[in-house]
Amino acid sequence: MTMAASLVSLALALAASAHAAQPSAPSPKAAPLRNLQWGQLNFLHTTDTHGWHGGHLQEPSYSADWGDYISFAHHMHQMADKEGVDLLLIDTGDRVEGNGLYDSSKPKGKYTFDIFKQQDIDVLCSGNHELYKQSSSENEFYKSVPNFKGNYLASNIDIHNPDTDKFEPLARRWRKFTTKNQGIRVTAFGFLFNFQGNYNNTRVQPVQDTIKEKWFQDAIRDKETDLFLVVGHVAIRSEEYDALFSAIRGEQWDTPIQFFGGHTHIRDYKKYDKKSVALESGRYMETIGFMSIDGLNTGGKNKSSVARANPTFHRRYIDNNLFSFYHHSQTNSTSFPTERGTNVTKAITSARSAMNLDDTLGCAPQDFWISRARVNDSSSIFQWLGNKVIPDQLNGDTGSTKSNPKLVISNTGAMRFDIFKGPFTKDSEFLVSPFTSGFRYIKDVDYSVASRVLDVLNSGDQMLKNLDPKLDTTMLSPPEQLSVTVKDTRSLDSNSLSQWKHSLESALHADGLQSPLSKPSDLTPGYTTVDDDGDQGDDTLHSPISFYRVPNCIQSSIGFDPKNGTTPEKVDVVYNAFVEPWIILALKFLGGSYEAKDTLDYMGGVTQTKVIADWVKKNWPCEKD
Repeated sequence: MTMAASLVSLALALAASAHAAQPSAPSPKAAPLRNLQWGQLNFLHTTDTHGWHGGHLQEPSYSADWGDYISFAHHMHQMADKEGVDLLLIDTGDRVEGNGLYDSSKPKGKYTFDIFKQQDIDVLCSGNHELYKQSSSENEFYKSVPNFKGNYLASNIDIHNPDTDKFEPLARRWRKFTTKNQGIRVTAFGFLFNFQGNYNNTRVQPVQDTIKEKWFQDAIRDKETDLFLVVGHVAIRSEEYDALFSAIRGEQWDTPIQFFGGHTHIRDYKKYDKKSVALESGRYMETIGFMSIDGLNTGGKNKSSVARANPTFHRRYIDNNLFSFYHHSQTNSTSFPTERGTNVTKAITSARSAMNLDDTLGCAPQDFWISRARVNDSSSIFQWLGNKVIPDQLNGDTGSTKSNPKLVISNTGAMRFDIFKGPFTKDSEFLVSPFTSGFRYIKDVDYSVASRVLDVLNSGDQMLKNLDPKLDTTMLSPPEQLSVTVKDTRSLDSNSLSQWKHSLESALHADGLQSPLSKPSDLTPGYTTVDDDGDQGDDTLHSPISFYRVPNCIQSSIGFDPKNGTTPEKVDVVYNAFVEPWIILALKFLGGSYEAKDTLDYMGGVTQTKVIADWVKKNWPCEKD
């Protein structure tokens, strides 16, 4: 089944009327678009939004906000109802930490829970960021779970209930429901990957243990199921999802399975078998994933004939901007806004204003990249952090070891987003580095030992795992690098550029693609995804962006320069507190005997967020008009 989706108007005409929802956001730009292919059952998917519900205020391609998404979903529901098909909305966690809209308020999330709940989401789950702190996990328990009633699923998460002083499921373990238009019987689960960094008021049971439990085994044996829906804050190329697929397929050899994943911040699509696929839809409100399935059973009707036919799956990664939204919902600037969506947009604007998120701290003289530049390049954010910010801001007094030189180690995963040339705002503080853990230090470490810690952290994953299997050094780097097979890098590398240009030329003339632009040079940089279904998944054609891997950690020296050949006997090892377990383990591996009790707050436990903001205020003045 395919819904007619061709439009009469050209994309350029649409772009002329597209305006960003937030006052300070840029309008989207015209670009060639691929249409959506609808089916019996359709999905819109968000994941790893990390508080970016106000949209991107410096990137036109992702400038729509949560209110716009609400309006978009409304029109998509109307289109589905008109055609007699179904549309479900999915979210797979990590809704907190990473944007001033969440992080700047006191308490954190003061505004975002009410904003987020205005979207009618059919199935959602927790991410790991919801569980790092007692306050954030209790917010899920007391706010998010009730906000979405029985739609929130927690198949392998328990929480300590302060009211009963007992551990209990964070939310329902699973859910079975029937879709309203097609009568498709769906059995749904909501998982988190085998996370071990949660606060002690929650428990995350390994997926491999959960699938042995009676409730799960009973659920996957239900023959009155037309589709198994597995949503999870889980990489779609992971041992957890492999285990879930094998468990379900072992009991139901021909029932379709649809997985939705998250956590690795990439666009990706995986085929498990002819009747099972998985979709992951990026990060930071850059992407709205679209998924459609045809050939499903409908409440047991025509079961024998449908069972012999393979279902068909189609995916699309929608750029989160009004240009794409108007096109796919067949609306324009007049017909697109809805009352609820507009009210949410206004609420976001009001919240941002109340927290002064547009206040300028300084002006960046150039762009600084997390992954678009090599780590040793002058445009790398890590070069800037390691050579400028840390030496300038972390050269303070450590008390009894005032005169000691210092080695400062910070994990690259603590830096979450690029810095763009121009205003660096209060919001930018949290976009770039939102985490509240302070700096700590271990004093009087032999330099011969301390100088080797960085190498162990960047190359010794298996060595450290032998000492403590719970510590995975890949948790230190940006999430985009967690996927073993990085199918989406927001770009193609230089070796694939010629292949990309060939596919682009073909795509520009393909059916179902609006193409007001005809040359690769006219395209804006952005996602050029390659996944298990090829390179046609992105709704918007972009020119590629370079992607470079970065180490787990970087290091700065303060009080001495190892390049000049003179090194101290002793140093203080200073580090971002998040990496403390790995620092201690690396020191043990190298022959040291340090424990957590040997560590101290550094400069009052100042956070990296404050370190960066203070440096910007002092060093990046804005030119006066």
